[in-house]
Amino acid sequence: MNLSAICRRVGLKEVISSSPAYSGSTDATGGLSLIFMRWATKKTAGSTKNGRDSNPKFLGVKKFGGERVIPGNIIVRQRGTRFHPGDYVGMGKDHTLYALKEGQVRFERHKLSGRKWVHVDPKDGHVLHPVYVNTSASAE
Repeated sequence: MNLSAICRRVGLKEVISSSPAYSGSTDATGGLSLIFMRWATKKTAGSTKNGRDSNPKFLGVKKFGGERVIPGNIIVRQRGTRFHPGDYVGMGKDHTLYALKEGQVRFERHKLSGRKWVHVDPKDGHVLHPVYVNTSASAE
């Protein structure tokens, strides 16, 4: 038996056309008219709520204490001033600390305030800038 014979025998056309899901229905009082609609059987392809991820920012200490640096080397990449620039250390607009002179990196922590400083001790034979001569002499 094929499909068309089964459909004729069952009377599938009459069942579908007489079903209330496909036709309108009126109230006995005649005032209210209801229309039955068929709904979707498959969910639509909506947007996902996840799937967004930001790229890593590669923050942190790049040159540790005692390491040699040359001018322009990045010492610390940070958000905010977790470490503050000391002698011969510059700070970029995104708070990146970098070396201004060739030498060795030295980290220092203030005893009272707890503030962390990053210094570059210049290479041997390097003449200190006059600004730093006064602070070095008063610290010792």
